[in-house]
Amino acid sequence: MTTKTAIVTGGNRGLGLEISRQLVAAGVRVVIGARDPVKGERAVRTLKAGDLAESHALDVNDTRSVDRFVEHVEKRHGAPAILVNNAGVYPEDPDAKVVDTRTALWRETFETNLFGAVRLCRVVVPMMQRVGYGRVVNMSSGLGQISQMGAGSPAYRVSKAALNAFTATLAAEVKDTGILVNSMSPGWVRTDMGGADAPRGVEEGADTAVWLAMLPAGGPTGQFFRDRKAIPW
Repeated sequence: MTTKTAIVTGGNRGLGLEISRQLVAAGVRVVIGARDPVKGERAVRTLKAGDLAESHALDVNDTRSVDRFVEHVEKRHGAPAILVNNAGVYPEDPDAKVVDTRTALWRETFETNLFGAVRLCRVVVPMMQRVGYGRVVNMSSGLGQISQMGAGSPAYRVSKAALNAFTATLAAEVKDTGILVNSMSPGWVRTDMGGADAPRGVEEGADTAVWLAMLPAGGPTGQFFRDRKAIPW
């Protein structure tokens, strides 16, 4: 039985690290992408997963870094079966308003939250197509739900709504090829981004991402999930 290989971007801490932990527990080999190689290696050591976990330098904002990272994964393990686009930023105040948000902050937010996922998918999805199998999980947010859109954090909200639109578009493009593409919301989770007052632990927040990463053939695609249940865009 061939061991599946998963890429988890931003996997050196928080939700990404917990997703990596749960995937390893399911017998999946995980390659963590981390901007800081030292932090990536430190994260791998905490997993205590032997040869099922490793880290490699990755800056999702840099196309050449993405190319080098994926080339490294392919040379060592072949085509990745799973891609979890977890890397994300939230560089604005929760009470920020559209009229006060600098264009540079919008660009910074979209660069990671949307274009980072686009860069990874652009390289990884063709590999998945060649082998006829793949699972892509895009880490979104309830703040990006258009059906419940509100005020505050405009750049973050719109970047996650855009990520959801990207998810639906990519899923339609690869329909019936063996590749399933979905978005998910972890809820408000106790991480560096979510803060200590968040009501959910990382284990709970990571569960749906891992479930989507392990979907069987014929599973859902082009949908948005929270707690393993489809939610409106």
